[in-house]
Amino acid sequence: GGLAGGIEICITFPTEYVKTQLQLDEKANPPRYKGIGDCVKQTVRDHGIRGLYRGLSSLVYGSIPKAAVRFGMFEFLSNQMRDEQGRLDSTRGLVCGLGAGVAEAVVVVCPMETIKVKFIHDQCSPKPKYRGFFHGVREIVREQGLKGTYQGLTATVLKQGSNQAIRFFVMTSLKNWYKGDNPNKVINPFVTGVFGALAGAASVFGNTPLDVVKTRMQGLEAHKYKSTWDCAYQIMKYEGPLA
Repeated sequence: GGLAGGIEICITFPTEYVKTQLQLDEKANPPRYKGIGDCVKQTVRDHGIRGLYRGLSSLVYGSIPKAAVRFGMFEFLSNQMRDEQGRLDSTRGLVCGLGAGVAEAVVVVCPMETIKVKFIHDQCSPKPKYRGFFHGVREIVREQGLKGTYQGLTATVLKQGSNQAIRFFVMTSLKNWYKGDNPNKVINPFVTGVFGALAGAASVFGNTPLDVVKTRMQGLEAHKYKSTWDCAYQIMKYEGPLA
C-alpha cells in the first residue's frame, strides 16, 4: 500500500498542484487563473515544467505512510467484518472505508496536507520564505507549534472519511457484482484497475466541497476563518456554491 501510494502521487501530483492553486485562487479578486489550462500555462511559463511539482516532497513523504495506514486499517476492519464465506458487502465496505479514512486523516494526512498547502501557497508569494521541506516544517513548527501542522483537522477528517467511504463502497460493490455468487472468483488486474478508476472518480466527485474547505483552512490565510464551519459559510456567502 505504501509503495502504491508513493508511485501514485509522483504520477498525479501536477493535477494535485493545479487543483490546490485553483482552490486558493477562488478567493482572489480578480482571480489570477481563468481555468485549469490557464493555470498550467502560467505555471510552466513562470517556473518551467518543474513548477508543476512544487510541494511534491511534502506529499511524497506523506503518501507512503498515508497509503500504509489506509490499506492497513481497511484490511484490519474488513477482516473483522467479513461474513462466514469471507464476503464483505457494500455497506460494511463503506464502514471500513470510513474508518480507514478517519485513521489516515488523523495520523498522516492532516499534518502533511497542511504542510503541502502552505508550501504551494508560499511558493506563489512574491518572496517565498521556505527553502525546502525540512526548513519549511521547522519554520511552521517554530512559528505556530505542532498545532500549526494540524490546521483544518475537522475538515480533513470529514474529507478523508467521506473520500474513502465512497471509494471502498463503490470498489466493494463493483467487485461483488463481478464475482456474483462465487466469492473466490479471480478478478483480472485490468478489470481491477477499471473498478479502481471508477471508485476514485466517484470519491472525488462526492467530496470536492469538503476538499475546498480543507484547502482554505490549511492555507497561509487560514487565520481569516474561525472554524471549519465558518470557512464553509464564508465561501457560500461570498463566492457561492460553485466555489
